[in-house]
Amino acid sequence: MRPTPPVAPAVLDRCRALVRPALAEAVGRLHPWVGEMAAYSLGWCEVGGAPAAASGGKGLRQALAVLGAEAAGAPARAGVAAAVSVELVHTFSLLHDDIMDGDPTRRSRPTVWKAYGTGPAVLAGDALFALAVETLAAAPGGAGGVRLLSGALAELVHGQADDLLFAARPWSGPERVRPEAYRAMAEGKTGSLLGCAVALGAVLGGAPEATVIALDRAGRHLGIAFQVVDDLLGIWGDPAVTGKPVHGDLRAGRKTFPVLAALESPAPAARRLARLLESGGDPAEAAVLAEEAGGRTAALAEARRQVSAVESALAGVPLRTRAAGDLRSLLDFLVRRDL
Repeated sequence: MRPTPPVAPAVLDRCRALVRPALAEAVGRLHPWVGEMAAYSLGWCEVGGAPAAASGGKGLRQALAVLGAEAAGAPARAGVAAAVSVELVHTFSLLHDDIMDGDPTRRSRPTVWKAYGTGPAVLAGDALFALAVETLAAAPGGAGGVRLLSGALAELVHGQADDLLFAARPWSGPERVRPEAYRAMAEGKTGSLLGCAVALGAVLGGAPEATVIALDRAGRHLGIAFQVVDDLLGIWGDPAVTGKPVHGDLRAGRKTFPVLAALESPAPAARRLARLLESGGDPAEAAVLAEEAGGRTAALAEARRQVSAVESALAGVPLRTRAAGDLRSLLDFLVRRDL
């Protein structure tokens, strides 16, 4: 894939700088212990509250919310409440996701449940969710935004449930997970919140309904592409860059798109891959077989198809030129990161 356009990091920096004070103010309203866990999960501090040296993430969803407002012709500050809300919801979802998946690390350091305990991590996630709704409801035009956020959360839970249920399904045979089922799961688990982020910014920016719908649809396609790329990085990415252990998804037996696509192949490597996965064999060998069966190529092609669908969704609505350019740069960045 082609290199990321250089404008994207600057867009992310600008949006983070705009949103950070309001996000910090919101987190500061939490119980001090819960607030520390929230700050830890955001990358702001270490266990105990000392300032963190670790990266706090790129702030992709909050940037999408700000750009959604700007694309609708509103000033960037109109999207700040939406940005804070979706960042809090995203962080809440990661806290609970790490517990459900049993992931011990995120961004090269212990996850919140490993650092503080499972019960405290659940509590912190619950607090972040409540804070997100409170923040959005208090914003001008926030009532309609809360309905949008609630719908996205319902879909996120649906997608997460499917993802968890996939783990119990076989690697081969009629009950195996097909790529189309994966797409539906990824749209719910990842696409619903990305679509909500950019659409919510547009709602608070006063955009017409057609624009809100188009931006939401673009974010959903983006979410599928984003999740597919995440899967690629989980198998073939550099752990020093991703912050995740090498072949972690294969070792955990997760149903990721490259593997599911490889298993659909008629190539002999696909049959060997299925047998290896069913026996809990070597993850490194599974990665080789998945690539040999075409899983990596198929995943890259799927990401490109979803990017094309994003462009089609954006092409049908009037967006402010500069904001639309920043939005497209950021959308591109979300999919093409580290590949």
